[in-house]
Amino acid sequence: MVWWQAMVLGLVQGLTEFLPVSSSGHLILTRELMGLNDGSSFLLFDVMAHVGTLVAVVIVLYKPILELFKKPYKNLLMLIVATIPAVIIGFTCKGIIEEYFSTAKYLCFFFAFTAIIMLVSEFVAKRNKNPKDLSWGGAVAMGLMQGIGVLPGVSRSGSTIFGGTVAGTDGKKIATFSFLMSLPVIAGSLLLSIIDVAQAGSLGSVDWFSMLIGAFTAFASGYIAVRAMLKLIAKANYKWFSLYLGIVAILTFSFYFI
Repeated sequence: MVWWQAMVLGLVQGLTEFLPVSSSGHLILTRELMGLNDGSSFLLFDVMAHVGTLVAVVIVLYKPILELFKKPYKNLLMLIVATIPAVIIGFTCKGIIEEYFSTAKYLCFFFAFTAIIMLVSEFVAKRNKNPKDLSWGGAVAMGLMQGIGVLPGVSRSGSTIFGGTVAGTDGKKIATFSFLMSLPVIAGSLLLSIIDVAQAGSLGSVDWFSMLIGAFTAFASGYIAVRAMLKLIAKANYKWFSLYLGIVAILTFSFYFI
């Protein structure tokens, strides 16, 4: 992986981590289009990219993050509960997901799924005249959907938006809580990636310049994506993401199955 490839992947990672289009699916597609197959480089790149996106969320949401630790800690407890499904599915299904969905062949079906739930989310949100504050039910719904979002091609943010919207939660509350939910997931992915890199023993031949470029690009694009999505989720404008994912699903299906 050279510096410009790291920059492209960092841009894709930062934007798609927070836009409802699936970062994992787009990274797999982008890597295949660029002919990249160096697994050891991917492991370390994932570490650096996750660091960049994690910093971006912390900077944008530092106030809500600090509020998590104020009594009576309700939001913190809801965040912990909402994180549990993703942790369980991530640990129990990690090997299966990597074995069967590490290529772009089946992404079309998951892209289509995300397109559908985003379209449904806008339809439901626009017809909810009395949105409510985030409740335990809303937090659990968002947590369960985040668990589904571990599948490549299924957007984590899109899934959580869908869960919160169907539960009748206010768009602004969904936006903030959805990105707060990303913190333990990104941190957990970061930890697992570090463990994988250490086990692979791939630190000796790393192009750190390229990795740092990828991390900074992921941070910059992630920062822009988070700020943009906070506004878009509040207004429930998802149809263009749904249209985009529908087109990508059709193109991916045509390439691999026709």
